[in-house]
Amino acid sequence: MKASTNIMVVDDEKTICEALMAWFVKDGYRVETALSGADALDILENRRFDIFLVDIKMPGMDGIELLSRIKAQQPDAAVIMMTAHGSIQTAVEAMKGGAVDYLCKPFDPDALSLLMERVMAHKSLEKENSVLKERLLEEQAGAAEVCIVHSDAMRKVFEVVEEVGPSMAPVLITGETGVGKDLVARALHLKSDRAFGPFVAVNCGALSESILESELFGHEKGAFTGAVKTRRGRLEMADNGTLFLDEIGEISLKVQVSLLRALEEKQFLRLGGSEPVYSDFRLISATHRDLLPLVKEGRFREDFFYRTHVITLHIPALRERPEDIPPLADYFLKRYVEETGKCLEGFTGKAIGLLSSYAWPGNVRELRNVIERAVVISKGRMIGAEELKFLNPGEMPLEQGPRTLEEMEIDHILSTLELCNGNISRAAKNLGIDRSTLTRKLKRHRMSTCDEKP
Repeated sequence: MKASTNIMVVDDEKTICEALMAWFVKDGYRVETALSGADALDILENRRFDIFLVDIKMPGMDGIELLSRIKAQQPDAAVIMMTAHGSIQTAVEAMKGGAVDYLCKPFDPDALSLLMERVMAHKSLEKENSVLKERLLEEQAGAAEVCIVHSDAMRKVFEVVEEVGPSMAPVLITGETGVGKDLVARALHLKSDRAFGPFVAVNCGALSESILESELFGHEKGAFTGAVKTRRGRLEMADNGTLFLDEIGEISLKVQVSLLRALEEKQFLRLGGSEPVYSDFRLISATHRDLLPLVKEGRFREDFFYRTHVITLHIPALRERPEDIPPLADYFLKRYVEETGKCLEGFTGKAIGLLSSYAWPGNVRELRNVIERAVVISKGRMIGAEELKFLNPGEMPLEQGPRTLEEMEIDHILSTLELCNGNISRAAKNLGIDRSTLTRKLKRHRMSTCDEKP
């Protein structure tokens, strides 16, 4: 870190500048010197510095004035004041102006070393806090689309989120593919005391048993062929945060046993390891399947079932809450208008009618993809029925009878493939799964498609 730390020393005594520069360079820092406040400000026009050491008593612009100018230009910089005329009043004035510490001449090398270590540790914490805040803001933005609700059904969902979010209770989120279960999981995380901790997500349905086991628990070097170095698992990464297991119904019985033990004991072994790894995480899981029949068939452990869903939260399908469609469509429109730079003012009445009458087998995810396509192909100032004619809402009216999840999955896959002109990779990305998973689904449902286009 020292090699990437830029320091500026400002003192009207050249010997002090040279001595401090030699000392800092020897210790691995990058250093610039200035013999006056004016010289320092000239350098600041083109460069940024992490730490400043500024003499208080200088002719012309003194250190207190330079301190205020530095904080105005680079507010996150750490400024240390130096003086041979130390006084309580000067120190208080400097600290009020934003200085992080105060150093009296002549310098004690050991005291200077300790001071620099303290300032560097402070800078490191500031940077870590900044990263955490940025991540929190990103997660809040990512959760925004599912929070745009007008329906009573979704208001009830978020009443539960508000109530159970702060707890440590494991939550199982159920609902069809594409309803936004991952975003509700993020909302739960953001409502908890662990909001600034990691949110670690794993799509259990996209990984084979062996890969999932390594992904969750990590492995030691040499644990298996190809394990060339030790690797942390997702459980370890989720320490002091939230672990989100999507499609938990796809986890094998063997991995369920290992996860159950980790949940109970807050510790586990990496693959090939002998030393326990401790991790304190909250578990949130999700599935589009009904797990009780799997329990009765012996394909899902009963103890794991009850341990993972102390709280159950069901997300209704989009067709069950049509009043949420227009505000969600507006949200996605604004997002893709910003991304594409197009000048679109909204939807025509007919367009809103088409969106509201469509059954949305792919739920919110499909709506997002449809709006993205409409924005890309639009040529006017409004998105109209012409841009949405590919939906064919008459083929899937909302009044139709109950349909199985498998039937809706087939329709959603076919419509997504059609939107992507048969490109399997692009379709898999839009569906939120990897290419191999989509290929397996095509074979399982015996769906044919044209050769993938480049």
